[in-house]
Amino acid sequence: MLELRSITKAFGPRRVLDAVSMTLRPGEITGFVGANGAGKTTTMRIVMGLVPYDSGALLWDGAPLRLEEQRTFGYMPEERGLYRKQPVREQLLYFGRLHGMSKRQAAQRADELLDIFGLTSRAGDKLEQLSLGNQQRVQIAVALMHRPRALILDEPFSGLDPDAVHAMAGLVRSAAAEGVPVLFSSHQLDLVERLCDQIVIISAGRIVAAGSADALRARHAPLMRLDAPAVGEWIHEMPGITVTEKTADRVVFIPETPQRAQAVLQRALQSGPVTHFAEVIRPLSEIYQEVTR
Repeated sequence: MLELRSITKAFGPRRVLDAVSMTLRPGEITGFVGANGAGKTTTMRIVMGLVPYDSGALLWDGAPLRLEEQRTFGYMPEERGLYRKQPVREQLLYFGRLHGMSKRQAAQRADELLDIFGLTSRAGDKLEQLSLGNQQRVQIAVALMHRPRALILDEPFSGLDPDAVHAMAGLVRSAAAEGVPVLFSSHQLDLVERLCDQIVIISAGRIVAAGSADALRARHAPLMRLDAPAVGEWIHEMPGITVTEKTADRVVFIPETPQRAQAVLQRALQSGPVTHFAEVIRPLSEIYQEVTR
């Protein structure tokens, strides 16, 4: 388990991280969400030991994180670090050897990953000959070569088409299924919501929300939707109700209590049939906008 406790970092007079804390558990996927410049990449570089931090603590299984353990992590940087002119398999072998693997170990692992990622037929191709989606697969394969104990991915889905996003999501799930804690950043909030066990939202260097998508929704007032042919102006007179949207036959509102929502339903039934009455499931994008304002 990897823990960040109150990590603070400043570049000169500008504080870019302010008491950032999160816990990455084995087998769980954590989505790291925030605007450009919010502090995501700096946080990841600190975890990998590429950038020093000013205060706080990094822990691995409850003990201070050491360089030897950081070297066992898999990392996919936002600025991709592969060689465009070098054949794919040779790159995997090279990075495997950098991580201390023997030639035989590196060769076996490279061939295994090429098969898993559907790249066996492209093993001898130069990286620049591959599509962006396949280049991303190679980059993740490099991060997985040494069977990492944690996986840190900075914008792994950036620039991918829908088919490549689907394939990449499967690879991330596969890594987590082996018990590896996974942290990845992304601006694709719908993907984060579908893929992640927990979501961490950072704004201006501070964590402003964290938890599962359902837990994040539970912290905000519920939205209710009522569809009925006779939704009249009476809805505005109901106590404890805030109307957010209204048409001739639909109203969306925030009730102060569940009892207030039921009162609206009973009033609507007195006026005619009700065709729909349920809570509106808020998208992560809406929650993100609320917590980062």
